[in-house]
Amino acid sequence: MIETPRLRLHHWNDRHRDAFAAMHADREVMADYGGPIGRAESEEKFQRYVAAQRDHGVSRWAVETIDGAFLGYAGVMPRSSRDHPLGAHVEIGWRFARNAWGQGYATESARAALLHAVDDVGLRGIVSYTGADNARSRAVMARLDLVRDAARDFTRLTARGEQWRGLVWVVPLGWPGV
Repeated sequence: MIETPRLRLHHWNDRHRDAFAAMHADREVMADYGGPIGRAESEEKFQRYVAAQRDHGVSRWAVETIDGAFLGYAGVMPRSSRDHPLGAHVEIGWRFARNAWGQGYATESARAALLHAVDDVGLRGIVSYTGADNARSRAVMARLDLVRDAARDFTRLTARGEQWRGLVWVVPLGWPGV
């Protein structure tokens, strides 16, 4: 577990499944993903996060308030070359339930997860990406002092067969920029 002044970042367990699925069923939360996903797809994602933690020592973390209310997730994930235009890479990402938006939770938890990945696990070359219309994630990237790397932008097909353009930021050498 990682603790910040307001949050706890936990490894995934069964008590997170329902809130995780509910977050993914919210149309507004999932707008950058092309829309909500069903329980089966949410469960696949949940299992990928559990497996990444087990196999690589890093994953998205379940983010909760100090009193245990589920807010969303943030963390570093390894991605394989076969399923991504960037090839094999390590990505920092986050997603939060709508009731957690606008309170700084994404920045606070992503910074804690990055510190863990860089300082404790020793990862380097971490990237982050989002769509051009996702102003909230771009603002988090700015607050994390990530650096825009337009040369690595990519386009890929979503699960629904739509084109999605990813804008890329990188964690600079010498991070953290606090």
